[in-house]
Amino acid sequence: MRFRHPGGETVHLAYCTNVHPAETLDGVLAQLRDHCEPVRRRLGRDRLGIGLWLARDAARTLAGEPAALRRLRAELDRRGLEVVTLNGFPYEGFGAGTVKYRVYTPDWTDPRRVTYTVDLAWILAGLLPDDVTEGSVSTLPFGWRTGFGARRIAEAHMAFDVVGRRLDALAEQTGKSLRVGLEPEPGCLVETTAQALAHLTRIGHPRIGLCLDTCHLATAFEDPATAIGALGAAGVPIVKSQLSAALHADQPHLPDVRAALAAYDEPRFLHQTRARTGTGPRGTDDLGEALAGALPADTPWRSHFHVPLHAAPSGPLRSTLPVLAETLTHLVGGASPLTRHLEVETYTWQVLPPDLQPTTPDRLADGIAAELSLARDLLTDRGLKEIP
Repeated sequence: MRFRHPGGETVHLAYCTNVHPAETLDGVLAQLRDHCEPVRRRLGRDRLGIGLWLARDAARTLAGEPAALRRLRAELDRRGLEVVTLNGFPYEGFGAGTVKYRVYTPDWTDPRRVTYTVDLAWILAGLLPDDVTEGSVSTLPFGWRTGFGARRIAEAHMAFDVVGRRLDALAEQTGKSLRVGLEPEPGCLVETTAQALAHLTRIGHPRIGLCLDTCHLATAFEDPATAIGALGAAGVPIVKSQLSAALHADQPHLPDVRAALAAYDEPRFLHQTRARTGTGPRGTDDLGEALAGALPADTPWRSHFHVPLHAAPSGPLRSTLPVLAETLTHLVGGASPLTRHLEVETYTWQVLPPDLQPTTPDRLADGIAAELSLARDLLTDRGLKEIP
């Protein structure tokens, strides 16, 4: 979906396909047929943006076989789909029964991460619509926080510099401008925008910027205006923004609140949880640890659980959708957009409490279409106009 900003720029809205994880090119082609095209049809649009997640095996095939890339591009065109952004955070295995800490490997000290990210950039250059010259790839923020001393941080900085120089070469060869965005996430070496700034200013490459995920921003109890203002003041580009909402509990000490939270404690993904305290957020690596007593219960909690944008959790819980809305105001509500790539990223549909899970592909498509409709309304409320 494309929108015209009052300043004249085009803003792209997509949804991320990591909700339909596939490891191979054939699996990706099947998800376009079985999931993405049905979402487009529900929205009544001739064209729908998707943020592709390409696992390592699929990326290797597409980067190494020009015919495979042409096949994917043709299938996108045939099904009325377009791609301007890729999700390069998970490397592989995102559909496994247990993902948890595995999603943070390989980290940015591992050469495989550089190869994968550069492959994604070259793939995206071949997938961009003919009238689009800019693409974005989001990536993990260095890696999980443990084990990162000064030496490994320096190695990661050098790796990002390598990627930046290869993106420069790609631009010279193809005329396509690709950028990579670190995505701060609770529990990682880079959890907040302030931490990201400290590293990005040291890396100092204009093609390496930030991916602002509104669930992660909210989970860390960051203020959108302060975070975005600091990025602008430092000249750090917001490469893309992932539109997502976290789980919020005002009174986690109450039995009914704890019971409601426990329904979201599941074995597949990490749900890092933060308590708001007078000295800053305190956290756990997973929701179950918080419920077991590792966090103070007399103050609000937020948990890294991407809840559907259009369907707020039933009381006594709520989502951080207001944080998303405020973030959008700062991102696209000014004289010019601070980012032109927006991606709805609710990958947790299949691990929602049983009464909220979609039981068929049709119901999943209904839910994703409803999320995109809500995001569309948030954009038009801020003065953007959808381009037919």
